[in-house]
Amino acid sequence: MKGQKRRKFITNLGKGIIGTTFLGNLALGNYACTSKNDGNTDQTPEDSAQIGQKNNSGNKKLGVALVGLGSYSAGQLAPALQQTKFCELRGIVTGTPAKAKEWSGKYNIPEKNIYNYENFDTIRDNEDIDIIYVVLPNSMHAEYVIRAAQASKHVICEKPMAITVKECQDMIDACKKAGKKLSVGYRLHFEPFTQEIMRLGQKKIHGPIERLETAFGFEIGDPTQWRLKKKMAGGGPLMDVGIYAIQGSIYTLGELPISVTASQLIGTGPKFKEVEESISWEFEFPSGIKCISKSSYSEYYEYLKAFTKDTEFGLSPAYSYGGLKGYVNKEKLDFPAINQQAAHMDAFTRCILDDTDTTVPGEMGMRDVALLQAIYQAAETGKKIKLDLSSKIIDKV
Repeated sequence: MKGQKRRKFITNLGKGIIGTTFLGNLALGNYACTSKNDGNTDQTPEDSAQIGQKNNSGNKKLGVALVGLGSYSAGQLAPALQQTKFCELRGIVTGTPAKAKEWSGKYNIPEKNIYNYENFDTIRDNEDIDIIYVVLPNSMHAEYVIRAAQASKHVICEKPMAITVKECQDMIDACKKAGKKLSVGYRLHFEPFTQEIMRLGQKKIHGPIERLETAFGFEIGDPTQWRLKKKMAGGGPLMDVGIYAIQGSIYTLGELPISVTASQLIGTGPKFKEVEESISWEFEFPSGIKCISKSSYSEYYEYLKAFTKDTEFGLSPAYSYGGLKGYVNKEKLDFPAINQQAAHMDAFTRCILDDTDTTVPGEMGMRDVALLQAIYQAAETGKKIKLDLSSKIIDKV
């Protein structure tokens, strides 16, 4: 994606601002890992790994089934599951017989652990499968998370959690009713550069942040793909990579936004008949800090920038699979590169083994879907959307 021609991005924020309230009584929060036994909110992934090894060293790995064998499953999740310590790839769900045959041979998956979308519910009877990872188009997330919970399996859902807040709530309710854990695929919460940015921002290591900038965009390819169909994706780049910029502003500050203004560019080319080509927005936070953000399907950028009185720190690239780079002023941050997907799946598995709460639960996914919808509302109406959050649950690093 690097090297793509940059195009002028429209950032016409704040026009026609009218106070409009969004989200009502939805409980939103930023979560840290907590143990049901001691309430500790300072537990790190490394701590959890030690606990998991100590408490479950004699146990076999938990089994994961991937639902949907698209590029993310093939290029990221399946390879990551070859590196995980506490879980492993044991099953697949696909509607394509050729993929079933290919994956069975490549990953030694037995026939009894291969499902299609018609017989998916029979996975309930398969003791090899403990966790189902839903990696389908956004519009299908709710259905398959609910069905996975009803099949008595723990669930990971790829981001965005769903298209609507109601779908998110239904997914959360289904997992709670089944007594199963639900996590959203927010891999960066387990990535060391991201964790350091959280620490620098929330702990005010270089003083209080005065402003923020976050952005993620790229030039999208195949014009026939589902990401460009509104019914399946729910929107354009905001629903896809813009959610990373939303997350970045929240976890850097440790605050939730109180209002948003936005503008969007509806593309005139053949790719953008149904979804926006680019979108920009500005969050305001309780501390008075503002964060300017943008996302695009027509130009490449990827960064998170935080500014204090005397210091700039951030990430660039800030959200990529292949490794992040961080800095404080002109000095580079030095952390090891990790497999982000493996770290996330291992952390969730440890939550199951040790009966702790995931750091990236369904409630966080629902929070972000609500914010996505608020941004679209602000862009469509030209109004300032007030985010009236009755519950401000934020666990500090």
